[in-house]
This record gives sequence, structure tokens and C-alpha cells, in this order.
Amino acid sequence: MAADWEKLATEWEGNDIGFVAEVDCTAEGKPLCDANGVKGFPSLKFGDPSALEDYQGGRTYEPLAKFATENLKAVCSPAKIELCDDDKKAKIAELSEMSSSDLTDAIKAEEVKLETAETNFKAEVEKLQATYTSLMEKKDADIDAVKKAGLGLMKSVQAYKAKSGTDEL
Repeated sequence: MAADWEKLATEWEGNDIGFVAEVDCTAEGKPLCDANGVKGFPSLKFGDPSALEDYQGGRTYEPLAKFATENLKAVCSPAKIELCDDDKKAKIAELSEMSSSDLTDAIKAEEVKLETAETNFKAEVEKLQATYTSLMEKKDADIDAVKKAGLGLMKSVQAYKAKSGTDEL
């Protein structure tokens, strides 16, 4: 993926609309990575630098280039209000009228919702994992019981009968 990413970054270098970059999350880029929820490597993000989203597409040059061409463009934001529809302009105006403190509190409240969703998801996945483990253990025990009941021997006798052409041993 690195070679494809570097090729794409070179193509977008100096572009007024968007850019393709990489950040070393183990060094000076760690605070940026932490702020954007980067937990694994490589993680691909896109969008407004203050509100990056996860990229879920292909990781070879063709799908990356297609995504960049279709998505790296000037977007509605407070700095590019002319690109916004009326609903977004109204929302930006509403948020702009809030005090910095109120806006910070609103952001924190929404981030708590995200954290809650993640916590709930992880708890439910743990329950599923426990159920899966239990079902797997039961299946293995059932299979073992069938084998111990003589399934292998039954098949062996059946094969011998078929080979010898007799119904008797």
C-alpha cells in the first residue's frame, strides 16, 4: 500500500483543493492521531481536518485515486460558506452564535455519545464472543460424542461391505 499511497500523494502535491499526506503516529504526530481516533495502522482518514472521517475503501492505487478524485474537493465549512446549502448555512450561523464555552460543551456532549456507542458496541461484541465460545464448545462436545458412539466404525463397516459386495462380514 505504501507505494500506491506515495504515488497518490505526489499527484495531489500542491493541489489547492486537497492533499494526501501521512502522519507518523508513533512520533510527533501522536497527538494528531489521538485526537482523530487512530487506533491501528495504517488508518486512512479524509475530510475536514477538524472532523476527519474513516476511509473504508480499497487500499490499492486505483480505488484510492478514484476516491480522491471524487471526494477531495472544497466542501461546505465556515471557511467556505458559499459552498453550503441553506440548511448548513443556518446550522453554521446557529453554531457561530454560541459562546466558545457552550460550543465546547456541545462538542463534549456529542463526543460522549460517540464514546457511549463504542462502549456499548464493545460490550455487545464481548457477549457475542462468549456466546460463540459456548456454542463452539457445545458443537465440539456433540461431535466428540457422535465419534465416540461409533460413527467412524460404522462408516468403516459400511465401506467394507460395499467393497466386498456382501451384506455380512
